[in-house]
Formats: sequence, structure tokens, C-alpha cells
Amino acid sequence: MKRDVRIAIIGCGGIAHGKHMPSLKKVKEAKMVAFCDIIRERAEEAAEKYGVEGAGVYTDYKEMIEKEKPEVVHVCTPNKSHAEITIYALEHDCHVMCEKPMAKTYADAKAMLDAYHKSGKKLTIGYQNRFRTDSTILKRACEADELGEIYFAKAHAVRRRAVPTWGVFLNEEEQGGGPLIDIGTHALDITLWMMDNYKPVSVKGSVYKKLCKQTETGNAWGDWDTEKYNVEDSAFGYITMENGATIFLESSWALNTLDQKEARCTLCGTKAGADMNDNMLRINKAEYGKLSEKSYDLSAGGVDFYEGVSNSPDAIEAAQWIHAIIDDGEPLVKPEQAIVVTRILEAIYESAKTGKEIIFNN
Repeated sequence: MKRDVRIAIIGCGGIAHGKHMPSLKKVKEAKMVAFCDIIRERAEEAAEKYGVEGAGVYTDYKEMIEKEKPEVVHVCTPNKSHAEITIYALEHDCHVMCEKPMAKTYADAKAMLDAYHKSGKKLTIGYQNRFRTDSTILKRACEADELGEIYFAKAHAVRRRAVPTWGVFLNEEEQGGGPLIDIGTHALDITLWMMDNYKPVSVKGSVYKKLCKQTETGNAWGDWDTEKYNVEDSAFGYITMENGATIFLESSWALNTLDQKEARCTLCGTKAGADMNDNMLRINKAEYGKLSEKSYDLSAGGVDFYEGVSNSPDAIEAAQWIHAIIDDGEPLVKPEQAIVVTRILEAIYESAKTGKEIIFNN
């Protein structure tokens, strides 16, 4: 069944313009009918560029939801407000796509999950890296048991000097942290999804603010404001799962290293191992008494997953989400999975703050 889906956008800043709105524009059934931002001009600009004719413009998301009655809401605001807006939308009969991470805190994420279960609506979180070509290939290999039992993994989210200097990225109150909650969240989501393991029992973390007061940094987006930079520049976590598997999570916006990987994972299993690099996926194992390695060329094109939709992860994510609503299917990213990511990230921060290992009472 093909039909239009009425969508409202809340938060018309960087992530909305960089991902959500242009991706939805490529899905012909997706109709953006209303836009909300605390700065009205941003909502007006978004409506003009991406909205249907006569799209509504608002500065109050509650007023927008009550007046426009959208079927779907995309939450593209700072992390602090994810829970409040998502819960309100679910309670007002809207399906919700919330940008990652699920929430600033685990308590907020639990409140979102409770509201979702009560609402009967759909809720997904914006972990678009699951839709990359290397991710889909590796997931199929994991599901086919090519790697065997995955007992050790690394989640990579390492930038040498790429600190986002705009918006509220450097504001701990609004975001909850720096690279760990911003890009570490993607790496951890990919890793847990590949392992299909969502039962952590303990977390030990280290968080560093070592480079944030430096100047003449060589940062990709220009020097940051040292007075406003109050989040970490790097963070690391060691996670133990119920079945004994362990995960090492590394994240940084600024780190003196040449080994840069973002939203990638390394997996070590009993049958084989795998690692993701920017343009290559490799699976290694021993067979017939010899060590072997298989690599996948990720540069080659392919057929579109959805009619008229490009193969970019953002576009595939948007199409899968909209078609899940139309066909009453399941979104790929489930809130029950995303909440585990938030719980672990919060535990890394807490462990670093207290100097103690965090033990979960599941």
C-alpha cells in the first residue's frame, strides 16, 4: 500500500539540515507538513526548502503537534530535550524518530521506553550507520555464524582533531558530554548490534579533558572556544557482558593519534574475526592450516534499496522508517536496543567520575 505520511520536524538546526530533512525529501511518500524551532527564522527556512506548500511554522512544539496532528515526528533537538519531546509526541498519537542518542540520561531513556510501550506507536533512534554497506554485509555474516561466538570487540569513534564548534556540542548541560555521547554512541550501537548482545553487567570508564584548553589546534572546523569547551575531548570504556564477552570503546574529538576510525568496530570470534576501515571490510580466519583474509570492495555501486532512494545510509534509514510506518513493520533500530547504549555511556561517565567500576543489577 502506498500513501503519504505527514511528518513534523522539531529542531531545524544542523542535524535536521544535514540528515533528516534532505533524506526524507528523497522518500516520495514522506510529506513534511510542519516545522518547529525556538528560532522562528530557522523553521521558516526549513519549511521553504523542504516543506509541502503551506507547511506550518512554529516555535512551540506542543502547539504544532496539537494543531497539525502529524502522523510522524522527528526529534532533532539537543540531547537534553529528547525525552520530553518524544514522550509528548508518543502520548499525542505520533510515531517518533528521535535523533541519537536516545536520551541524555538512562532515566530519561527509561521514561521514553515506558511511554512507547503504553502508546502503541513506533519509536526509533537515528543510528543510520547500521545502513552502511559494510554494516549490512557484516551483520549478515554475524547472523550466518561466520564469526562464531564473538567474545571480544572494539568500538571505534576516534578523531584526531575534529571538534564540532557550532551549536551546543561543547555544552555539557545540553548534551550530557562530548565525543563519547556524540560519536561513541554510534560505534557502540554498531558493535552491540553485530554481537546481538544487549546484556552488560559492568563498566569501567576513563574520561579526559587534556586538549580542550589548547589553542592553534589544527581543528577541522577551526579553533574551538576554550571558555565554552566544558566537555571531554576523549573517553574510553571497558564493558563486560553477561556471557563474559568484553568490549573496548574508544572515542575522541581531539587525540594525538593517526589511527582514526569513526562508527566502526572490530570483532573477534571463535571462527573468524572482522574489522571495518573507511573503504574496506575484512574478515579473517584460519582454514586448511593457513591464515586467510577476505575483503569487500565498498566503493562499487549497487541497485537502490528503495525506488528513487540513493544508497546513502541516511536515505536508506529514512526510507526504511517511512515504509515501516506505511506497512506496519518494524524499524531496524529498536528502542530496547538504543536504551542499552545510553545506559552504558552513562556508566562510563559515572565510572570516570567516581573512579569505580559500575556494576549493573539487571
